[in-house]
Amino acid sequence: MFFKRHKPVAATYSEQLDELRSAGYAVTPGAQGTSTVVQGKFGAVLVEGAGGQAAIHCVGLELQGEVAELTDLGFQKIFQTASGRRVPARAEHLKELHEFDENLRQALGLTSLYNEGLGTTNEKHLYDRITARDAGTQPKPWERNQSARRPGASAPAGSAPQRAGE
Repeated sequence: MFFKRHKPVAATYSEQLDELRSAGYAVTPGAQGTSTVVQGKFGAVLVEGAGGQAAIHCVGLELQGEVAELTDLGFQKIFQTASGRRVPARAEHLKELHEFDENLRQALGLTSLYNEGLGTTNEKHLYDRITARDAGTQPKPWERNQSARRPGASAPAGSAPQRAGE
């Protein structure tokens, strides 16, 4: 009358790597407990995440043993390695990268999010025009120009006059 639900068994990091090998991925151990997974032209760096399961550190084009991450320059997307090598990203690269990422997530049993399923997303942007965006609150325009005000220039209407020594 009552049915007992079976708890899903979470595979360990090494079991997940074995499953990837059997699915046709080339898995090589990397530095500091990471593993590089390659299939075709694309690769990913995996790390052991919380709970002993695999987590994807980065996904991208495999270039001479390095994984080149997708980077947005504002006017063009490129693949850039940690050593600085850059390759322009073409439309077929983006389609194949998206397919590789989805297949890898499915093979690992990871969640695939809706916004990532719409197309290729990337975390690196090198075209940001706002300086120090991530450094906290930005100075207001009227606070930025206080030190740049010329001596003897009149203060904006409604502000207190500056006294010497302040």
